[in-house]
Amino acid sequence: MLTLLNPRNPEVSAVIVEALADTGSVHMVIPDHVRIQLKLEEQDRKEVTLADGSRRLVPYVGPLELRFKNRVGFVGAVVMGDQTLLGAIPREDMDLVVNPRDRRVDVNPESPNIACSIAK
Repeated sequence: MLTLLNPRNPEVSAVIVEALADTGSVHMVIPDHVRIQLKLEEQDRKEVTLADGSRRLVPYVGPLELRFKNRVGFVGAVVMGDQTLLGAIPREDMDLVVNPRDRRVDVNPESPNIACSIAK
């Protein structure tokens, strides 16, 4: 479970979602009903390429605060579809890994207590 918050509007209640870890997706993807619940404003539009190769212009919103176990991240999100997808950017930001055996996301076992990153 992933907790989503609007850091610009702390009065808005958090939304808890079951997100799919999409290893083919770069961005965080949220459906429009989540955008509405969190009162996230459109900041821009992005052209995204879908799995079938087609392209679509979609709203880009943010910032979006993500919480998973002992991790916190801040990202923008594209708005489309009916499922929440956790793409590569938020997974890397929070130092999360996908375990292919059980098809689950978890904190990086090499850094279980604090998210690690490379900045060089």
